[in-house]
Amino acid sequence: MATERLEVIGPQFCAPYAVDLSIVKPLKDVLDVNGNVVFSVKGKVFSLRERRVLVDGAGNPLVTFQQKLLTAHHRWQAFRGESTDSKQLLFSVKKSGLVQFLKTKLDVFLATNTKEEVSDFKIEGSWREKSCVIYASNSTQVAKMHKKRTAESLLLGKDNFGVTVSSNVDFAFIVALIVILDEINEDE
Repeated sequence: MATERLEVIGPQFCAPYAVDLSIVKPLKDVLDVNGNVVFSVKGKVFSLRERRVLVDGAGNPLVTFQQKLLTAHHRWQAFRGESTDSKQLLFSVKKSGLVQFLKTKLDVFLATNTKEEVSDFKIEGSWREKSCVIYASNSTQVAKMHKKRTAESLLLGKDNFGVTVSSNVDFAFIVALIVILDEINEDE
């Protein structure tokens, strides 16, 4: 598990212990183990470029997501706050290959990685099975997504899943990656 601190969105999202979060589809709220809303995803704004905003429990905008138009690899960009200014770019995500069946493979590039020769993070797994792992560039697992079976999910057919984020890893960043992963898979 991660030992050094991995901060992308903010230091307040790096806990010295593993963080377990629950996500209920459709992806609107992210809950902690006590059922409190930690993050919410605000819907698409009607514009040429669809946007989603990740806000904290108090409603403060943390990250704005926008799909980059006319790219072969379904590239998404994430910006600080409600900005879409290139100076506020935090990271971008793209498919590792053009054609992907059953398995999802995504490359994540931090804004500081302008050459993009090697990705900073990789996401691999099956979105349908809600079983994905996020790795740092050194192949260290930083988060794992897993399907949750709850009474609500069985009775109401809700698609619940959890994510466990390693200690000292920015859990807002991990949630942001899951929002983009959800968007990419909704598009298909």
